[in-house]
Amino acid sequence: MNHNFKMVATTMFGLEEVLETELKNLGAQDIQVGVRNVSFSGDKGFMYKANIALRTAIRILKPIKRFKVADEDDLYKKLMQIEWERFMTVDSTFAIGAVVNSKNFTTNSHYISLKSKDAIADYFRHKYHKRPNVDIKYPDLKIHVHIQGDLCSVSLDSSGDSLHKRGYRSATNIAPINEVLAAGLVLLSGYTGDCNFIDPMCGSGTILIEAAMIANNIPANINRKEFGFEKWEDYDEDLYFTIQESLLKKIRSSHFKIMGFDKAPSAVRKAKENVENANLSEFIGIHHVNFFNSMKEVFGQTTILFNPPYGERLDIDMQEFYKKIGDTLKGGYPDSTVWFITSNLDAIKHVGLRTSRRIKLKNGDLDCIYVRYDMYAGSKKAKKQINYEDESENKED
Repeated sequence: MNHNFKMVATTMFGLEEVLETELKNLGAQDIQVGVRNVSFSGDKGFMYKANIALRTAIRILKPIKRFKVADEDDLYKKLMQIEWERFMTVDSTFAIGAVVNSKNFTTNSHYISLKSKDAIADYFRHKYHKRPNVDIKYPDLKIHVHIQGDLCSVSLDSSGDSLHKRGYRSATNIAPINEVLAAGLVLLSGYTGDCNFIDPMCGSGTILIEAAMIANNIPANINRKEFGFEKWEDYDEDLYFTIQESLLKKIRSSHFKIMGFDKAPSAVRKAKENVENANLSEFIGIHHVNFFNSMKEVFGQTTILFNPPYGERLDIDMQEFYKKIGDTLKGGYPDSTVWFITSNLDAIKHVGLRTSRRIKLKNGDLDCIYVRYDMYAGSKKAKKQINYEDESENKED
């Protein structure tokens, strides 16, 4: 019989409540929202389910020890007191990840990782006269050490690689959006597959893929080849496949259009490749279209969601660029709900539309705003259809 235990799902700033809702819908218990994390309780099967299904989680951690810690030497001593053979053998490989936010520690997270590694290795050396090896890339056990003030939490990382690595993205453009953030944007928009969806600057297609998986209730990490818990001593393969099968049975079919545009032929190729890797080609159409020359077909309510350039890497007039976004939306996209994320708070003023929502988020280290515009259908309904024919291949990517 599997017993419930505490877990922590880490996430990105601003997505905590989205992750809370996901956990509630999945059946988690004792949910508590933190900063960039949500804690909850569940059994081993639920831990497997959380890794496969959660869209806005980065890691699912299983805490094994919590204690007060004074300094680096105290940390070493207390890590040596944990019975590590409960979780690994002397022949296992391991890796340490550390986060430190404490005045008691003058060293950085990398040094804390090394100190923790030494403690675990020395535990086995003292007891078995042999040290387990460290493997940063493919460890049998990934251990997370988190120090906040004078409190240290030691957890096992059940995910292994970050859960944003879905397994479908082999091709990216210059600044691909993180898959977890992309899913968070779609969920924050309220899109569930009950209307059409357009990403008018789709790049390598990440937002479209996450939207299609949400619309069809496809588990977020169904394309991943491996999770960290599969190397654990207590891994239950039969239970894992039972959980996976139960999630696959809940897949539905959305019959609305999901479309992506990009003016760069290379981006269109990359997006199509990633969509194919995700087995979603029947649900997503990728088109070589310059958004500024496009108009929406008249097919009813549409969610438009995109991640336009912020000006971080491109030498273009951002004020003019954002003005063109507003002009294009006003002229060609009636009866649409528009969302986009940007860190360029100056340029966004030039869109020339009134926002109905503004949400603070982060994209990597960048402070961003996620805005919503409601485009109402008026007398100038767009009747011109999007030209799906390829534009001149001579245009620069």
